[in-house]
Amino acid sequence: MIVSIHQPQYIPWLGYFDKIASSDVFVFLDNVQFKKNEWQNRNRIKTVEAWQWLTVPVIHRYTQKICEVKINNTIQWGKKHYNALVTNYSKTPFFKDYLPFLEKTYAQDWKHLADINIHFIRFLVEALGLSETKFTLASDYETREDRTGRLVDLCKQLGGDIYLSGRDGAKYLNLKEFAEEGLEVRFQDYIHPHYPQLFGDFKPFLSIIDLLCNCGPESLSILRKGE
Repeated sequence: MIVSIHQPQYIPWLGYFDKIASSDVFVFLDNVQFKKNEWQNRNRIKTVEAWQWLTVPVIHRYTQKICEVKINNTIQWGKKHYNALVTNYSKTPFFKDYLPFLEKTYAQDWKHLADINIHFIRFLVEALGLSETKFTLASDYETREDRTGRLVDLCKQLGGDIYLSGRDGAKYLNLKEFAEEGLEVRFQDYIHPHYPQLFGDFKPFLSIIDLLCNCGPESLSILRKGE
């Protein structure tokens, strides 16, 4: 059984969903330190000028875990994100298919960052047509605190025998420890595919919302071309 483990990100890029699609169980790593202005509270969409950040404002303190981070709702970020998506994607072929979900999601009063991230990811997985992968939260398990120990413990408790790591995992993981526990480590090597977009030249590494709005039912097969 293949297990992959990743921090819950905000409207992630294609490679994030390729990892989900390649796994039997995907663990939301919600109990590690939050890193502001990486991918946990922001992502990019395409605009007529190039691309634009959509950033969820947060209230946090140093060393705070992702699952503890609260959203700063004194800022009308939801309305801003919704309007940005409408402005830049309303002319794409499939935007209308996702509009009801976006309206409802951005109208909701979200308190914690991890909650909206996971809510979005679960919807996007369904929109892609991925139904085989199971999801769970790292915070529901007792594990060691060191980076490799945590991952090994999660894999073993979930009954996994293969850990699917990101491309750079070899730089920081203790692969010997995985081997000693009978776990195989595989590394994702995702090559970003091209697909039709609005607004001129192709821009890679955007939120998967860009792919879905432009390609709809073909999105999963396009996503898979990057494997």
